[in-house]
Amino acid sequence: MANTYAWDCKTVDCYPNKDSKSDVVYNVHWRLTATSDQNDPEGNPYAASVYGTQVVSTDDLSNFKPFADLTNAIVTGWVETVMGADKVASMKSGLDENITEQITPTTETKTVGG
Repeated sequence: MANTYAWDCKTVDCYPNKDSKSDVVYNVHWRLTATSDQNDPEGNPYAASVYGTQVVSTDDLSNFKPFADLTNAIVTGWVETVMGADKVASMKSGLDENITEQITPTTETKTVGG
């Protein structure tokens, strides 16, 4: 089983004006999705995702990028840097475990009758 991972870091909160800059990003709403190379019985790939928010520092705007120049890749880089490699790896591992559980369940939920 091989999973691929995709970040969605396109939704951000901004300060309209800060230190003579416009639309300064200070918070990122992110989603990390893992998609399996294996398909479920309906033919769709198994997938799992996790989401949250990540504050990014606005203390040093010397490398400021104008909002119009931002891309998902740039903002994802900020999020991964702030989170750190260990946290990102841990989230990916958790998504892998979720997909494995979908493919080969170790538990079932059942409803007791009457």
